[in-house]
Amino acid sequence: MIIDVHSHFFRDHSHFSESFVAQSSRSRTEPVDLRVRWEDYLATAPVDTRTIVFGAKARLSGQWVPDEMVAEYIADQPDRLIGFMALDPTQPGWQDEMRVAHRSLGLRGIKLMPMYAGFDPGDEFCDPLWAYAQENQLPVLLHTGTTFVSQAPIAYARPALLDPVATRFPELRMILAHLGHPYEGECIAVIRKHPHVYADVSALVYRPFQLWRALMLVQEYGVWDKLLFGTDYPFTTVNETVEGLRSVAQVESPKGLHGLDASAVESLIHRDALPLLGLT
Repeated sequence: MIIDVHSHFFRDHSHFSESFVAQSSRSRTEPVDLRVRWEDYLATAPVDTRTIVFGAKARLSGQWVPDEMVAEYIADQPDRLIGFMALDPTQPGWQDEMRVAHRSLGLRGIKLMPMYAGFDPGDEFCDPLWAYAQENQLPVLLHTGTTFVSQAPIAYARPALLDPVATRFPELRMILAHLGHPYEGECIAVIRKHPHVYADVSALVYRPFQLWRALMLVQEYGVWDKLLFGTDYPFTTVNETVEGLRSVAQVESPKGLHGLDASAVESLIHRDALPLLGLT
């Protein structure tokens, strides 16, 4: 079984500003279709895949997918999909949205995009969010690392910003998306330090050298067990991600250096993230 912890739901381009849609072409060498259909996802994943799905809320960068749409999407595949809410804590009413998404819509985690929304996740104004998530056992997945959106401040995407959060809220489950690229070393330092903080490998396979180098750091720091499988669908797929991970595992290392542990890569691909995140 594969657990994809990082998959988006976008119904169509109406969820985005014209600026965001135009800039999204920077994410890949080819245009990205920002429409998600279950049958399309299923065609590019093994049949036993289970998937965490979330929308997007970040006014600054022009993204807004209502949580109700995510709840409707997962309701059609309750045995395969797990829904997370999205929050933008810079916007009025976000705490009400959080409680409705959790208590009424039944969404089981939180997606945050500090860089896209323009806020420091370590700032104490976010503490009510962290406290609610910890108290109600809602895992939080955060975008960390760079972006293609020009108005999103990269300073708020540094993995180290989550270090004080994990210190203040030690039982909170967090996933740092994209292994914090290009700050992979910083991300590894954070996940190694905190027992309940993980990183996913989503959206890295189309930069194979960067992925190989990042996984070498993971191996040398001994944190294979803190990595979770994720895709970033629709920007890439489950099958593409699996193939990319297996390919870099076969790369010959420079003379004098050890190679990647292919068995550790396979364990990453098939890791059951759900109990680690309290989602059993």
